[in-house]
Amino acid sequence: MKYKFLLCFLFLGFTSLFAQEYFPTNSGVKTTNTNYTVFKNANIHVDPTSTIKNGMFAIQNGKITAVGKSINTPKNSVVIDLKGKDVYASFIDLYSEFGIEKPKGESGRRSGQYEPTREGYYWNDHIRPEQNAAKSFSYDAKEATKYHNGGFGVVNTHIPDGIIRGNGILVALNPKGTEGDRILEDRSAQYFSFEKSVKSNQSYPSSVMGVMALIRQAYYDAEWYANGQANNKDLALEALNRNKNLTQIFATDNLLNELRADKVGDEFGVQFVILGSGYEYEKLEEIKQTGATYLVPLTFPAAYDVEDLNMAEYVSLADMKRWNQAPANLKMLADAKVPFTITTKGLDPAKEFKENLLKAIEYGLPKEDALAALTTTPAKVIGQSGKLGEIKEGALANFIITSGDFFEKDSKIFENWIQGEKTVINTMNTTDITGKYELDLDGKEYILSISGSSDKPNATIETNNLKLGSKLSFEDNWMNVLISSPDTTKTEFIRLTAKVDSNSENIKGKAVLANGDTTSFTATKQAAKEEESEKKKKEKDTENPEVLPVSFPNQAYGFAQMPEAEKILFKNATVWTNEEQGIMENADVLVKKGKIAEVGKDLKAGGATVIDATGKHLTSGIVDEHSHIAASSINEGGHNSSAEVSMEDVIDPSDIAIYRDLAGGVTTVQLLHGSANPIGGRSAILRLKWGASAEEMIFDNSPKFIKFALGENVKQSNWGSGNRFPVTRMGVEQVYKDYFGRAKDYMDNKAKNPDSYRKDLEMETLAEILRDERFISCHSYVQSEINMLISVADSMDFRINTFTHILEGYKLADKMAERNIGGSTFSDWWAYKYEVEDAIPYNAAIMHSQGVTVAINSDDAEMSRRLNQEAAKTMKYGGVSEEEAWKFVTLNPAKLLHLDDQIGSIKEGKDADLVLWNNHPLSVYAKPEKTMIQGVVYFDIERDKEMRKEIQKQKSELITQMLQAKNNGMKTQPVVKKDKVEAHCDTMGTIQ
Repeated sequence: MKYKFLLCFLFLGFTSLFAQEYFPTNSGVKTTNTNYTVFKNANIHVDPTSTIKNGMFAIQNGKITAVGKSINTPKNSVVIDLKGKDVYASFIDLYSEFGIEKPKGESGRRSGQYEPTREGYYWNDHIRPEQNAAKSFSYDAKEATKYHNGGFGVVNTHIPDGIIRGNGILVALNPKGTEGDRILEDRSAQYFSFEKSVKSNQSYPSSVMGVMALIRQAYYDAEWYANGQANNKDLALEALNRNKNLTQIFATDNLLNELRADKVGDEFGVQFVILGSGYEYEKLEEIKQTGATYLVPLTFPAAYDVEDLNMAEYVSLADMKRWNQAPANLKMLADAKVPFTITTKGLDPAKEFKENLLKAIEYGLPKEDALAALTTTPAKVIGQSGKLGEIKEGALANFIITSGDFFEKDSKIFENWIQGEKTVINTMNTTDITGKYELDLDGKEYILSISGSSDKPNATIETNNLKLGSKLSFEDNWMNVLISSPDTTKTEFIRLTAKVDSNSENIKGKAVLANGDTTSFTATKQAAKEEESEKKKKEKDTENPEVLPVSFPNQAYGFAQMPEAEKILFKNATVWTNEEQGIMENADVLVKKGKIAEVGKDLKAGGATVIDATGKHLTSGIVDEHSHIAASSINEGGHNSSAEVSMEDVIDPSDIAIYRDLAGGVTTVQLLHGSANPIGGRSAILRLKWGASAEEMIFDNSPKFIKFALGENVKQSNWGSGNRFPVTRMGVEQVYKDYFGRAKDYMDNKAKNPDSYRKDLEMETLAEILRDERFISCHSYVQSEINMLISVADSMDFRINTFTHILEGYKLADKMAERNIGGSTFSDWWAYKYEVEDAIPYNAAIMHSQGVTVAINSDDAEMSRRLNQEAAKTMKYGGVSEEEAWKFVTLNPAKLLHLDDQIGSIKEGKDADLVLWNNHPLSVYAKPEKTMIQGVVYFDIERDKEMRKEIQKQKSELITQMLQAKNNGMKTQPVVKKDKVEAHCDTMGTIQ
């Protein structure tokens, strides 16, 4: 829409805008500039949806005083004619480190640090909400120039250090003001991140889940502190409480962390503004559901250099698709009505920002949305609506003057005004002489081509297909050209000079020939039609490739659309029920609404898809009690207890191991914390729903589990942290006694002081164990250690649910059976490290014979794909029957996970988690043909065959696009082989 203004519209508030000065002047007579600057005949983009054609506006004392189609012009006004020019509000970048010196890290420490280094602050050095960017700010003129050239007038800057980083400041990039003028808000926003402070070597947290747990605990502690319960001064918690009403900005570095940040915020009623990754389109529906505003960078990945056939094989389809799709990210966000702003993070604001912005527009981002993302939306987010981001009365005089539509390639910024102070980017009244000319000089014809920018053009001259040396200078509309002689044996020059008429397409002037004679020349610009034809040809050569559709997940084997539950009737199968019916020959199973509706023979069902399973075997899905797939981190080893962390926080639903497990018949896994500490983190029990979200993979009303560990890893035998307790097996025992003793004290205090106790996430988890609300899976090997933990559990009155690994379980199976402790073990692993020296392959059979509920687990992404074969080994080592062997990977692990009422057998009313095998399921020749979870087919061997062809087709198409991009001069990046990390119990750090 366009604003409609009456002639001689308002010009209000002239006197109200004067601010009373209070600084003394000792260098001369004190003067005040009360003049107005009035701009007329401009196309004023008042906001992203409103434009005034040939309008006027006035500024005084750094603010806009009037805007309209026509306004009164005060006598004390400087009037600037902007005919043919466009005016936009200067842009706003909400994520910046401008003017802040990069924090310096601690050095010289080799062993782990487990205590804080600061007194009077929070117990963790990486929580730094007391940091105030205003105290560290220093205007950087060189960096500001880059922002000026990109059209920016305001940045929100902060100290990029720590998990909770303190408050930022809102800064106007005024080149002539003081810090007092520039700092618009000295407490503009509070910043968060997943990165620890470089100023401290404190070990905790060492994982993403540890960061999330620490933020949660800090929030609980801040509330407790605010209620006056603490006996000490904590400047960090005071600052956290003081900053809670500011805009909360969370910096993330990948798509999964964006969702994790929002998850933590939701738990405490905090709506974070999230610094995104640029790949939000891959999980667009989840992104939309967060309700967050996203600060989106324009750092698009470069095409890979895939000319080398062998190296091209190392580029994954996921990475190729990101190159192809990322420029369309903002378009997809806009279509989905997800609020976003644009940040220059990772880009040079002057050189790369506009190029990438125009690319996003070429990929479908509407110009109005682009402008809003740079002006009104960031102003709203930071609480500055009406003051920034608009050309309106009362707003700061922050605006750019452009040669035309800013979002066109050829447009340029002439001036960037900030708080009423002008910065010249390009000379405004310089005539653009670029183009191709026919040069008539001394009776000869030349071709003069002028390229480059209007204020810094350069020339090439040709005659008879011979390129001549030339040099062009252009200033104040005077053009001077020096032309070398076509005879390279002579040092002779022709000199041209002309005053360019801005109203003419042609250039006429004087020439001085090599012999000194003076003559005239005429340069006639080629027809616009011919130039347009060449322009279109060039655009065609560089036009954007077709954007591939997003899949779920957005990588190899992803679904074009998520599958849904089907009504399916399996006919004439050999059905392994794991129930009283045992193995049923030529039986039928009806699946309806995600459940097993009927099991029997000669079943009929109208509207069902009938699958002929003659000669095939139908089983319940395999359950892996001990897995480390689909996780972004495995261990939080910064403390000797990490009961406060949860594997549910770090699920990676795009891990290809999920699909591979489905192809091996696995439908459920327990995602366990690692074994870096005696008391590990809480588990996540997952349905392997390929393509679903992390939250959708978690079992509804999932039983609560936690990982404990014994042995070499917890006492750090193999990596030696130096000073983290415990470092002996005796110390491990004391850890358990100490923590459960403290947990009992915590429960007593909570019961006695329900309104004043300090909520401790770690103690809350241990209290759940003591109340039999959370189950323990304990990593274990050696008999003596297992006996120790059984003894501690008996004395402290808690129960162990499962010993996992338990390779010496055969030595104490009677004790386990007596206490109803399950054993989840390997089939035939032994002698791979010292503490498994006594392991035997008969372990599972012996424990089973003593009444222990036995499962075979993987602890390994590759082994998980063939757990059916691992179960079969117990028939060889111990003579276990085939039905009982099959239960070791289905019903028994379901029992250990307290899920046997839902999965683990084929029974009416249970979830339809089923696998159709082409052969006996315990055979090395057996392959799953279909794997379903709750009636949804997530793996189909026929689809898999077709997908392999489709993957090859898509990669071939994308490789062609990348080769074309390279040929067109676009940047490329080298191919680097990426080895996938296969996580195990001892995996530390972040898994990419």
